[in-house]
Amino acid sequence: MDIANQISRATQAAVKALYGQDVPEGMLQVQKTKREFEGHLTLVVFPLLKVSRKKPEDTAEDIGRWLVENESSVAAYNVVKGFLNLTMSPQAWLALLADINADEHYGEKKPTEDAPLVMIEYSSPNTNKPLHLGHVRNNLLGWSLAQIMQANGNRVVKTNIVNDRGIHICKSMLAWLKYGNGETPESSGKKGDHLKGDYYVAFDKHYREEVKELKAKYIGEGMADEEAEKKAKDEAPLIKEAHQMLVKWEQGDPEVRALWEKMNSWVYAGFDETYKALGVGFDKIYYESQTYLKGKAKVEEGLEKGLFFRKDDGSVWADLTNEGLDQKLLLRADGTSVYMTQDIGTAEMRFNDYPIDKMIYVVGNEQNYHFQVLSILLDRLGFKWGKELVHFSYGMVELPNGKMKSREGTVVDADDLIAEMVKDARQTSEELGKFADMTDDERANVARIVGMGALKYFILKVDARKNMLFNPEESIDFNGNTGPFIQYTYARIRSIMRKAKEQGIELPATLDGTYPVNQKETELIQKMAEYGAAVRQAGTDYSPSGIANYCYELTKEFNQFYHDYSILGADSNEEKVLRLVLAANVAKTLKNGMALLGIEMPERM
Repeated sequence: MDIANQISRATQAAVKALYGQDVPEGMLQVQKTKREFEGHLTLVVFPLLKVSRKKPEDTAEDIGRWLVENESSVAAYNVVKGFLNLTMSPQAWLALLADINADEHYGEKKPTEDAPLVMIEYSSPNTNKPLHLGHVRNNLLGWSLAQIMQANGNRVVKTNIVNDRGIHICKSMLAWLKYGNGETPESSGKKGDHLKGDYYVAFDKHYREEVKELKAKYIGEGMADEEAEKKAKDEAPLIKEAHQMLVKWEQGDPEVRALWEKMNSWVYAGFDETYKALGVGFDKIYYESQTYLKGKAKVEEGLEKGLFFRKDDGSVWADLTNEGLDQKLLLRADGTSVYMTQDIGTAEMRFNDYPIDKMIYVVGNEQNYHFQVLSILLDRLGFKWGKELVHFSYGMVELPNGKMKSREGTVVDADDLIAEMVKDARQTSEELGKFADMTDDERANVARIVGMGALKYFILKVDARKNMLFNPEESIDFNGNTGPFIQYTYARIRSIMRKAKEQGIELPATLDGTYPVNQKETELIQKMAEYGAAVRQAGTDYSPSGIANYCYELTKEFNQFYHDYSILGADSNEEKVLRLVLAANVAKTLKNGMALLGIEMPERM
């Protein structure tokens, strides 16, 4: 049991015995004692004054005295105004350490078969270009959130919706037909998503040239600049061809569909490589090419039920003025769908596939309004989770100017970023002498683990709602609030455990008996015991940063302890065993916590 919960239960018993009344556990506030006061846990007594009918100090004295006499885990107490500071007994800390030691995933809750089902959507790429830095933050947040929700006892389904249709997809296809000369990922040696992205860029380049020429022509014919620009963009041969290709795609033209499937398969293979490097994946992938017609059908159904209305031009709209919003277009006059329609169709498919209790969309904050509207529409259409859908809204992420710009010069490519992080990790590790006595394979693996750990931790430690600047050099630092600092502490502990084994020291399976426990050790046990609360809070707040910051605080706490006390050089065998058990469980807690962020921990570093 969590030691704070233990004190809450004991306080309930104390209030019943002292004042003859039952109090709900929710009324009791037990928190960590502030460093400037003596004690480990503090009970706030102000909510109990109506029950005790006494002054705060007297109420605290009553409860403190009762706990010392009746609760074996409480050794002493002191009162500061309306705060009861409790000092826990050494046996209480040992019992708590024994609980932590006995549970491989202490603080986490395993999902049961009937646990709530949470679906989390993240990634949402377009099949006309590779993943970029914004996708990196999205994928890392989505994956971490899935692990956190599962650690809170939820069943989780991780989903992706791929934007695989539309004019932008046709642009890449058309450019490949015109300028590709049959080039493939195999013939070019390029990842498929990069290859297709190159043709999307090629289309834009040639299209701009056509627009420039037409604009000059129209201006020469006496047309105003703005009007000439607009007409040139509409009349350029390339964009007309792209639109014609889109119409053919919509009509199921065999040749266009075959090309679409072939080029998309290149992209999916490329995406899979990037996802694997990021350490993320999905349980189910949906495609807009499959969902948009479902969305249109669902909107038509809503229209028949009077949930939406049709304007004179044939377009279909939702009136949201009663919710303080405006009118929202759902189907254009020509019957084609918009993004909102596609999201409704995707929701329909997902609801048919899974008994969803909660739906979480990991999408940037530029879509806040979109999801506000989607929530209302899904609720109107009868989706039980519609009103409570969660838009996990996150801010932009950027790199310092001039850092790792992609081949197009405008977007930071995910693959380039990953490769650079691993390269930097290897270089930094070699400079610091952390690769001594390792084989080349071990060095490569550690560089990958550290490089990716640096990237993930630096991004996830920041409150997702905030815009952030990702600095690769800062992230690789082996000191401070970074992934490598936490990973190095873990590797150090694993090294200590190997040395203990070499010395023939066996750790007890259960922590029975009496061991001396000093203040630093109790602080370390208390910090480890807070892991469960950190996991619960991260689940409530949808906040990977809460887990990241907990891991950093535990790492600092251990390093302070390690600085002050020798583990293998302890004065007595009892102290040595206790400290080894402490260190082993710190490593376990760090490994579990960092796993919720999708970060691996190296055995050596």
